[in-house]
Amino acid sequence: MNTKVKEILIVILFLIAQTIIYIVGGVEKSYIHMDEAYSLGLASYDKVEIQDNEDFYDTWHTKDYYDDYLAVQEDEIGEYSQVYENQKNDVHPPLYYLILRFAMGFNVGHFSKWPGVIINIIIYIFITLFMYFILQKLLKNESRVKEKSIILAFISSITMASLTNVLYIRMYALSTLNILIITFLHMKLLETKKLDVKLLILIGISVLAGVLTHYYYLFFLFMLYVIFAIKYIREKRYKEFAFYTLTMLISGAISLVIFPYSIKHMFFGYRGQGVMDNLTNISQFLMNILLYIQKIDHFGFNSLLFFIAVIFVGFTIYKVNLSKNKRKKYKRNEFAKMIVLPTLFYFLIVSIASPWIELRYVMPISSLIFVLVIYYLYRLLNSIYTEKNTNIIISIILIAIIVSPFIIKIEPESMYSDKKEIVYRMGNDLNVPTIYFFKSENNRFLDDILLFATVNESYIAKDAEITEENIQNILKDKDIENGIIVFINEGQDNDYILDTVKKAMNFKSSEYLKRLNACDTYYFKY
Repeated sequence: MNTKVKEILIVILFLIAQTIIYIVGGVEKSYIHMDEAYSLGLASYDKVEIQDNEDFYDTWHTKDYYDDYLAVQEDEIGEYSQVYENQKNDVHPPLYYLILRFAMGFNVGHFSKWPGVIINIIIYIFITLFMYFILQKLLKNESRVKEKSIILAFISSITMASLTNVLYIRMYALSTLNILIITFLHMKLLETKKLDVKLLILIGISVLAGVLTHYYYLFFLFMLYVIFAIKYIREKRYKEFAFYTLTMLISGAISLVIFPYSIKHMFFGYRGQGVMDNLTNISQFLMNILLYIQKIDHFGFNSLLFFIAVIFVGFTIYKVNLSKNKRKKYKRNEFAKMIVLPTLFYFLIVSIASPWIELRYVMPISSLIFVLVIYYLYRLLNSIYTEKNTNIIISIILIAIIVSPFIIKIEPESMYSDKKEIVYRMGNDLNVPTIYFFKSENNRFLDDILLFATVNESYIAKDAEITEENIQNILKDKDIENGIIVFINEGQDNDYILDTVKKAMNFKSSEYLKRLNACDTYYFKY
């Protein structure tokens, strides 16, 4: 067996192992976040919000009513225009939603998590491959480069941040891939000493895909552009700089021709205005950075980043105290610098600009952060010890990262294993008439739409006056022999509602079931 075939087989084995882990995670995924519901609805429904339907509130609906929002229906197969229209009226570009819409066409008529999860599993095969290509360039002066690169690429793809990215039915996995592709192409560009039109065309296509996936991609791209602009100008490679800049401009222009509403989203929409406001408010900047570092620690390093930082500081102090003749000298790595600056810039800007402190906003760079931390730790250790001892220490750290979720019980943020029981029960033994007493000023209905797609009958009582008479009217002619389920969202007096429902229908007891994403749930029975 020749070396190339052996390399390909090893890579395939790691990708199979990774895919099995993702499928197990997909099986365990038990619930969806409201933004995942938005993904499904924006890709399949004829409007952004199901709540905008005139018949949404104060009417009994079957589960099919909600499935219509979460799934492509028979009469909608082949229709894609609403995807573009919905994204025009929302806050994101359309590429991911078009891909999701295509995948949802294979599961018609009812909700399924699998189209979205399978898309991300496929995307992550390419993410791991591009991370493998990036690491080979990053580690090119080390021994056994290919082995180290595939192992580190694989581990970066099974951290809790990556697993969350796979299981989260949003555009962030695709955005991660876009960032890795543009990073790899710029590494190739860094090696190129003359104008390479084919490479520039690939960069242009990659930029187009990135911009049409998520606007935060532009933060990363901007710093890459600055690095290469400075490089070309310093080296007086003005022709290459002109063609490089032209490539960026053409890609941007094409993206605007395809989706001109990007301008409105970024500069005039509520999300864009929110970003601008945050960029001018630095009072929370340091706090946001610390909170995001906590997110990266917990999910990107499985809660071992502080431990790695202590090791790094300790060995740095040890190195400073070593005599100069005992230290190995490392050549400056231009590839590392090229990755660090855009990654750091993206992290800092997102820390200011993101509307909430959420892992999802930094998921596109979490794998790069992971490999950069391990890479610089490896370099530090290798400047002190033999390669064998360095490999042993790094291996121990990587093994600790892999096993720590099993010890301290970390799971992907989007798995929702704690919701598994209530989803099952509401679709089976608790499949009884369900009322949601809904305060509309706290509108996060989509956070819990999945349960309404599992029960046969449900009613959304919007800003209802809670009286015995009104409750009796809502439940008139309903079969409540086996009880009812009540949902209550924020801003209401739960105890008063529970007491009124019990008196109105003469229920003997009420059982608290579960705190869901946006509301509390109760089961009333005789």
